[in-house]
Amino acid sequence: MTVKQRLWCVQVPKQSGEPVRSLLVGMGAFERDAAVQRDDDYLYFPVKYEIDIRDQFPDVKLLQRDFECVEKQTFEDILGFTPSYDMIGDIAIIDADDPDAEMIADAIIRVHRHIKTVLGALSPVQGEFRVRDFRVVAGEPKTETVHKEYGCQYEIDLARVYFTQRLATERKRIADQVGGGDVVVDMFAGAGPFSILAAKSAREVVAIDKNPVATLYLERNARLNRISNMRIICSDAADVAYNHDLAHIADHVIMNLPHSADEFLDEALTIVKPGGIIHYYDIREEDDLFDGAEAAIKDAASARGMTVRVLDRRIVRSYSPHQYNVVLDVEVCGG
Repeated sequence: MTVKQRLWCVQVPKQSGEPVRSLLVGMGAFERDAAVQRDDDYLYFPVKYEIDIRDQFPDVKLLQRDFECVEKQTFEDILGFTPSYDMIGDIAIIDADDPDAEMIADAIIRVHRHIKTVLGALSPVQGEFRVRDFRVVAGEPKTETVHKEYGCQYEIDLARVYFTQRLATERKRIADQVGGGDVVVDMFAGAGPFSILAAKSAREVVAIDKNPVATLYLERNARLNRISNMRIICSDAADVAYNHDLAHIADHVIMNLPHSADEFLDEALTIVKPGGIIHYYDIREEDDLFDGAEAAIKDAASARGMTVRVLDRRIVRSYSPHQYNVVLDVEVCGG
């Protein structure tokens, strides 16, 4: 069902149509629920808000027109409630055991028109490669997608490589700390969401993962994002720290393995340089969010004759009832 709606739009000479459309889509300004209009000389791209791109395209104009728009439906309209789901690229993920899974999947595709597949998670994240089992609930039978985040693109197979969009803000927070002369070591890199964003600022990034499929996607994603200052190592971080010339090279060490990062603290302390920072992730109970993790880091450092200083500690997200994913930024001060 369509309705007429007055919207802002960008008037574009036809010869400039595609680059302007691409820019608007990349900015998130393109209004997909309205039909593009055209006449003999111009295209009229509907936009979500008043926007000025004349610094890049001097021959465009901003004006208002009436557009035919798809009437948006909400989950409340369709289901009577808002379901829980994640979106990664053009794939949505729901709980496969939900008795309303098929109905929820259909509603997600109707509400989010860019979603092509709805997967039902059959298991939690599990195994040494931290992946899940899925079944296709609705849409195209696939588990591979391209996810966009903070100007980067990540090609991922969700059945073979760990990825969560829920750490997007955290990945940006770490990348914002990286300076142009810094070396970053990502000990559990996966398909590269921490590594690639950090590489936009760093002098060099060393990205490590023991999952050969993850490192395959990491190589693809480095090319996709035109990253040339990254060394990719397919190995266990426990072995790499001592065998790949990584001793005390890192200004930042990323330890995003929250269920077992404590087992790799000695390796992280081998990699980090004096004055460098370890970004340590953990899953903690609500009655001991930080103290136990801080004690583990200090004990590991003390055993090596090092001292550390906690710069920041914060909750990243809720993980499960009474459990939280937390991060500590810890400066290594001596040793």
